[in-house]
Amino acid sequence: MRTDRLVAILLMLQRREQVTAAEVSRELEVSERTARRDLDALAMAGVPVYSVQGRGGGWRLVGGARTDLSGLTAREARALFLAVGPASAATPAVKAALRKLVHALPEPFRVQAEAAASSLVVDPQQWGSSRVEHRPPPRFLDVLQDAVIRGVQVRLGYVDSKGVDTQRTVHPLGIVAKGPAWYLVSNTETGRRVFRIDRVSSADQTDDPVHRPEDFDLAESWCEIADEVDRKRTPLEIQAVCTPDGIGVLRMALGGRLDVGSPTTDGRIEVVIRGHNEYMLAGELAGLVEWLEVTGPPGVRERMASIGNALVERYG
Repeated sequence: MRTDRLVAILLMLQRREQVTAAEVSRELEVSERTARRDLDALAMAGVPVYSVQGRGGGWRLVGGARTDLSGLTAREARALFLAVGPASAATPAVKAALRKLVHALPEPFRVQAEAAASSLVVDPQQWGSSRVEHRPPPRFLDVLQDAVIRGVQVRLGYVDSKGVDTQRTVHPLGIVAKGPAWYLVSNTETGRRVFRIDRVSSADQTDDPVHRPEDFDLAESWCEIADEVDRKRTPLEIQAVCTPDGIGVLRMALGGRLDVGSPTTDGRIEVVIRGHNEYMLAGELAGLVEWLEVTGPPGVRERMASIGNALVERYG
């Protein structure tokens, strides 16, 4: 909408003091003719802007005026631009519009808004379960996300799986929502660590800056972490072949424990399935024999054959 462009242009002028029609055209993805028309419309509407002719010219605010049409506080700007990040359910068009607008925000709003957009990753797949759970957000979620956005270290109290409460200083890098659980990805003295936020017993921000690797990407880092955890939780791998129409069924039944490979000469598809042990995997896959043939290891095949014999004996 034109009103959105006019606000974005005014914020650009506020941040840069001078813009050209070419810059407006490039950032807002409109023609230069449209950009010049929008700049003229600002002046006609009474906004204190004027044009400077000649080389090095452009459009400026009269007397370096600092008109702020956004009305946003720093916290509100950060909250708004969470919608740009992977956690958002906003449409692609809304996300694109917000990304354009973030470049027009004045400092320090822009830096924190950009940090908010990359501070959170949502992984909808629950650990080893298809049961949907709903839990309230953990107590220290807002404090920790604020530390990620501000880029400051945190003195963290944490209760481990054995109930031992420890204290440490961490460098928060990002927040991950996986199913109903929330995690903090951090750097520590012993390397990168992941903390379940519902186990955090205290979180006190410091004024010390976070040491953040230049090439750090939260989404990529979480994929590596989740893959490692999944493999530890499901150490057994079986090999199988599946009919093409059964791949969708396997994806629904197995989620992230399924790796799809290449087609075979008979038109079926190679797959690798991870699980806890042979007994549980055989029972889980017995109901998928319409589409699936397990090729190894032998223990799983023998267990599935035993299940089949028991079914025939009981049900004929």
